[in-house]
Amino acid sequence: MSQPYPPPATSGDEKTPNNMVISIVALVISILGCCFPWGVIPLIFAMQVGKKEAAGDLAGAQNSAKMAKTISIVVIIVGIISGICIWLFGGITFLLALAGSSR
Repeated sequence: MSQPYPPPATSGDEKTPNNMVISIVALVISILGCCFPWGVIPLIFAMQVGKKEAAGDLAGAQNSAKMAKTISIVVIIVGIISGICIWLFGGITFLLALAGSSR
């Protein structure tokens, strides 16, 4: 019979991913989608990860990283949808204004 493999050895130096990249992407998309304040929230959570890890609060660091990722995904989706709506309705309004001025 085969023996089950032991779990891989883990070192105590593992860092919690801070999700800073996705937070910055969410910030840029929220600026383009005209919902800027919402893009700052995941960035704040991402910046808290390193501070909490340094203080020894690993559970808090993991929670901040999870919140940064979750809020970033929501902000990206809302930013894309609002950006499309703004450009679509702005474009329609512009075309209607052009059509009205040419009469």
